[in-house]
Parts: sequence; structure tokens; C-alpha cells
Amino acid sequence: MKVAVYGASGMVGSRIVAEAVARGHEVIGVTRSGAELPVGVQGVQASANDVASVKEIVGDADVVAVALGPSRTGGDHQEYLDAVDNLIAAAQGTETRLLVVGGAGGLSIGGQRVVDGPEFPAEYKAESLTVAKVLDTLQASDESLNWTMLHPSYVIAPGERTGTFRLGLDEPVGDHISAEDFAVAVLDEFEKPAHNRRRFTLGY
Repeated sequence: MKVAVYGASGMVGSRIVAEAVARGHEVIGVTRSGAELPVGVQGVQASANDVASVKEIVGDADVVAVALGPSRTGGDHQEYLDAVDNLIAAAQGTETRLLVVGGAGGLSIGGQRVVDGPEFPAEYKAESLTVAKVLDTLQASDESLNWTMLHPSYVIAPGERTGTFRLGLDEPVGDHISAEDFAVAVLDEFEKPAHNRRRFTLGY
């Protein structure tokens, strides 16, 4: 399987790259910076905001992991939204599978989004609302788009690859997940699709 990973040098993207390589897949790691990637990865310096390169990369991949996120430093979130729109447009009507990394804020408890709850940290609210817009866009897409959004638990951080975690759909599961096990779930979904055109989540 040919796996393209946008944000391949980030905390989540780098773990997805490592997991895909370990499983013997052909991996294209896409970064803006041209960062050094592990041996066996085809590194591509490109931006998801560049329509031409997105069409080429998505068109050449079987599956695409979108491990990007909106700015946390006050930058314009529209750039992130435009990037995801480009990826969606490139995958629409093709056989390429698109998996977008979501956030815990977009999950719901009793019908209320986590991000709208009174205890949700204010410093993450803008970011979570922006990522939630992407979920709305994916859910509104027509049947020709093969998409999945995977939401981590409340806390995701570097840790241990255990291969043992719980899955859920719309409501949070547990309170944390390692980036390594998040990557395991991404590759599991790529290899044995179980959540076509819907979101799911995981945690311990």
C-alpha cells in the first residue's frame, strides 16, 4: 500500500510514518520544511496549500493521512481549512482514502460537543472549533469521497506503543492515548477499513 502522510515530521505524523514503514508499506512523507525523515521514506517538500502538488501526491497514493492542524500561535486558521479543502478536492471521486486527524473537542457527550462544554480549556477552543468545521465539511461531502476522521482522547502525547486501546465512535474513550498507539489505529484502519465516511476515536 502506498501511504502519503501530510505533516510527516510532526508529533502525530512522524509516528504514522514510523508505523507505516514498520508494516512494510511504501511511504511518502510530506513536509513544508523538507525535514529529514526515516530511512525508507520518500520525503517530499510541499504544502497542502499548493493545489498542483496536492493533486499529484493524492493521485499517487492509496491512502492519505492528514496530520495537520491549525495554528496554535495566533496564525490564520483559514490556511489550515484551505489545505484540507485542497486534499478533499483531490481525493473526491477517486479510490484514494483520506484519514484526517481530528481532536477531542469535536467529540460529543450526551449530544453536546466537548468543545462547547464549560470545562473545555479556553486556550484550545479556537483550534478545536476549526477542526470541528473540517468534520462538518467531511460529513456534508457526497458519497464519492472516502473519508475517515480519527479523534484522539483528551490528551495525546509521545509515549509507548502498546497496541492495546479501546475504540469508540462519537463519545470520548478514556482520558489519554499515546501518539504511537494513535498511529497503530491509523494503520489498522488503512489496512482493514471499518469506519468509511464516519469518525471514530480511541483511548485507554
